[in-house]
Amino acid sequence: MSDVESARRWMAADPDPVTRAELAALIDAGDEAELTRRVIHPLVFGTAGLRGEVMAGPAGMNRLSVRRATQGVVSWLDELGLERHRGVVVGRDARRGSEAFNDEAVAVLLGAGWTVFEMPGPLPTPFVPFALTQLGAAAGIMITASHNPPHDNGYKLYAADGAQIVPPSDERVEYFMARAGEAALGDRSSPEHHVIDASLFAQYREHMVGRFGVGASYLAITYTPLHGVGGAPMLDLFAAAGYTRVTLVESQFAPDAAFPTLAFPNPEEPGALDLATARADAVGSSLVIANDPDADRLGVALRTNAGWRILRGDEIGWLLADLLIGEARPGDVVATSLVSSTMLSRIAAAAGVPCVTTLTGFKWISRAAGTGRLLFGYEEAIGFAVDPLVADKDGLSAALAICSLADRLAREGATLLTRLDELEARYGVHSGAALSVRAEGEDGLARLGRALEALTSEPPSELGGESVANVVDLAHGWHGLVTEGVLFELARGRVVVRPSGTEAKLKAYVELVEDAGEDLAATRMRLAVAVADIVADVEELLRV
Repeated sequence: MSDVESARRWMAADPDPVTRAELAALIDAGDEAELTRRVIHPLVFGTAGLRGEVMAGPAGMNRLSVRRATQGVVSWLDELGLERHRGVVVGRDARRGSEAFNDEAVAVLLGAGWTVFEMPGPLPTPFVPFALTQLGAAAGIMITASHNPPHDNGYKLYAADGAQIVPPSDERVEYFMARAGEAALGDRSSPEHHVIDASLFAQYREHMVGRFGVGASYLAITYTPLHGVGGAPMLDLFAAAGYTRVTLVESQFAPDAAFPTLAFPNPEEPGALDLATARADAVGSSLVIANDPDADRLGVALRTNAGWRILRGDEIGWLLADLLIGEARPGDVVATSLVSSTMLSRIAAAAGVPCVTTLTGFKWISRAAGTGRLLFGYEEAIGFAVDPLVADKDGLSAALAICSLADRLAREGATLLTRLDELEARYGVHSGAALSVRAEGEDGLARLGRALEALTSEPPSELGGESVANVVDLAHGWHGLVTEGVLFELARGRVVVRPSGTEAKLKAYVELVEDAGEDLAATRMRLAVAVADIVADVEELLRV
């Protein structure tokens, strides 16, 4: 079937006149390259569900792709034999297309006879897995692209345990998606439709504030939700937890799908927290807290004598682990991904708590405890699970947790920075950096694939002057973990290179480890220079 024929077949089923016209215009213009981009690679489940550009065609996020994905979910749940009255939780953020995609999911589920528990409006992603487990639902759907660029949207799918789906469930949903026919659609007048009551979110607040609240705090915090949906819920949590000196970045507080003040709506991106730190300077805050647009991630910046320091995800992870690990009970587990820092394993070993390393993605971290309890899980991409009430990363509860630690330290005359000093003095300096290499254009993914293949088949003997002791093709497995990518084991650390599960880019993760010695600052500086040299070499090798 030609690309034009594929596009016409898609148009015939597409319920949206806007995206039908979009494809028709491409056909009329004879734009074969763009038509190919729209139809040749249909959306598939990656690290965090479906995710792609909002556009017409099988490769885009649009009403038909969401309709068929939800038909796939229905068939998957029916195949599992789950009872329809258990229901599916449906939520959305405030991105472009989110409301319409949410409506499609609700209509398909109701039309198939499933009970639907719908969020009352655009709300943070963590509320979906929380509501799912509290209601005993069979699954959860969240319309979001998290921290992706403004033109993207996505579809996260949660299983009955509240965690994101893993193989073979994603494969079964994709199988049924590809074979979906005309959908029967229901509407919200159905007795099977329910809007989730605010009392459920009050339970979340009561639990998290009960655990991480501080009474009355004088900690000065500047907060930004980066134009996302975390603003009002986070402010509510701050107030209930006892924080009276919270200043907002007003220009980024209201949800805005255009993200007008940001190049990329991700707290990790250079410049993303510039408005927040400027606001903090103006009001005298010592701590900046940021959520990504769907509030499942947490960014932190600290005032220092030399200016603002944005903490790496690993550093936030070490601090949270140190806060929580003293609460461990028999059967508890901590977990992180293979691209995150190895310090968590040292902190856990000192406390006698099992530490599990998983594949990248919270769908794996959330299940790392097996039949035990996940006390704490994190990944370097600023995702943190600080409470078993939510079986996924949660930027709201993580914000309360890090602020509770900052408040306690302030009362003791210390700071988060001095606690980091103590951790590295005890467990060793863990110097790390991450690199992302994007490839634009229709052949971008193919170019990235060739670069990764070349790096695996013809590996370097050294990186940044550090000898490569061993090369592991992760597709062949490493300590039971099998994924795309390559791992270089170095005498003092490691480098992992893998494709992103959510965007067209390769990501490299570098870590070098050394005992702090007598001069912590000097050791940090020495390792930071060595890490930068490695990053430069990897960037050159991945140049596409």
